[in-house]
This record gives sequence, C-alpha cells and structure tokens, in this order.
Amino acid sequence: MSEPTADNISIVAVIGAGTMGHGIAQVCAMAGCTTRLTDLGQAQVDAGLTTIASNLAKGVARGKVTDADQQATIARLSGTTSLEDAVRGADLVIEAAPEQLAIKRDIFTRVAAVVSERAVLGTNTSSLSIADIAAPIPNPSRVIGLHFFNPVHIMKLLEIVVAEQTRDEVTASMRAFAERIGKQPIVVKDAPGFATSRLGLVIGLEAIRMVEQGVASAQDIDKAMTLGYGFPMGPLKLTDLVGLDVRLSIAEYLASKLEQGAHFEPPQLLRDMVAQGKLGKKSGQGFYEW
Repeated sequence: MSEPTADNISIVAVIGAGTMGHGIAQVCAMAGCTTRLTDLGQAQVDAGLTTIASNLAKGVARGKVTDADQQATIARLSGTTSLEDAVRGADLVIEAAPEQLAIKRDIFTRVAAVVSERAVLGTNTSSLSIADIAAPIPNPSRVIGLHFFNPVHIMKLLEIVVAEQTRDEVTASMRAFAERIGKQPIVVKDAPGFATSRLGLVIGLEAIRMVEQGVASAQDIDKAMTLGYGFPMGPLKLTDLVGLDVRLSIAEYLASKLEQGAHFEPPQLLRDMVAQGKLGKKSGQGFYEW
C-alpha cells in the first residue's frame, strides 16, 4: 500500500482547535498544505483560526513572516464543526483532542470510516500508547504518534512515536513531513511517556515536591534551572503553561504503567492545587499568577 510522501501530502485535517491543534494547523498551512481545522463547536473553531491569524500578524511585525506568506497561509485554512467534512479526502489527519484514550479511539474510529486506506493518522498524544489508540480501527499500521510542542509555530521539536505495528513507510513519510513543516524530528518507541514526557515530567514533579517541602520558592527553583542548567523555561512555569490537570493525568498514567514508576506518583500539592482549580495559565493561577 503506497503512503502519501512528504511532498504529496496536500490536504491535512487537524482535529481539535485548542492550544496544540491550532498551532499544528498553522505550521501545516504555512508549509503549503490545504488545512482543515475542526472542533466540537463553532466558537472553538473560530477561536483557533483567530489565534492563527494573530500569530501570523505578529510574525509579520517581527519580520519573520512575509505579507505574501501570511495571506497564502490564511487562504489555505478553513474551519468546520463537522469532523467528517474535515477529514474527507485528507492525506494526513492529526488529532489534538483531550488526553483521554476513549476520546481518541472514538475520533479515529470515525475518521477511519471516511478517509482512504492510504491516509496517515497521527495522534498528538503526549503519553498514551499509540497501539492502544489504534487498536479499534481497521489498518492500525497507518497510525503514528506526532507529538508537537507548545507553542507549535515556534518550537522546533517533533517527537515521532512508532508503535510495533506502524509501517516503516509511514514513519519515513512523517520524518520527511516533519522537515517540510520546519521541525526537527526524533523517532522513539511506543513506550509510556515516550522520551520527552517521561524526562520532562520527572523534573517537573520533583520541582513540585521541592515547593511542597519548602526547599525554595517556585521562582527560585525555576531560576536554578534556567540560569544553572540553561533551560529555556523553568519546570514550574512550564507546568503552569501545560496545565496542572494535564500534568496530574500524565503522572498518574505513567505511575501505573511503568514498572518502576514510583517517582511519577503525583505530589499531594499537585493533587490539592488541581482540586482547588489552580490549573496554571488557563485558570489564571498556578505556581504563578497569570
């Protein structure tokens, strides 16, 4: 079965217009793909498209994006609340839905009923098993992890996660596509937490434990990592941006899935803050005030 190659992927559908989804749609459209963004409600779709337009305008103001590229990118983008309309005829479908296995499985089951057998199905999951997500659909060998990083239009890394059944041709086409959209790919095995979430989370959880134990303030812990180790952002500010609820969910998942996962057991402080609605930037309060 032939796969779409990086050069002939012309139509991309992105499912989920939130923080990750609209960023993924932006980079795909900027790379020349006709890109369809879909979400459950028109308000979410409109918000995603508005954010893309704003990002592009900032790029123009900073001299990073030309006026012509801005206009061409916007012309390639469209939005819809119909998942089926979004994915019909797509060469590549990328889901960026909430980090829940049942939701992702349901999405791909619906997608598989509409797209061609040659379409590649990518999931932006940051920790869930690619094999588990792909299990219910026909031809699961075309499913692959495409883990982008926030903000997508700026961050260069794309973590490509390969399940045991993922075809080599799919992996090769996605490596090439990553480069086409301006990303530097790494390829990792379908293991809990992959490479990035597993490494990043263990640092973030230890930083939370240090706050919990009164070792230092959140600001000083973050400063230790940015100034002492060259991190672009401290682990606690990053936790606020990712969302404390998201970090809690991933920590619980890894603690249950990894054989020696005790160090992923969430600190009580993290559980308490989530219970209090202190979710980070999206709620206005986390380890920082936003």
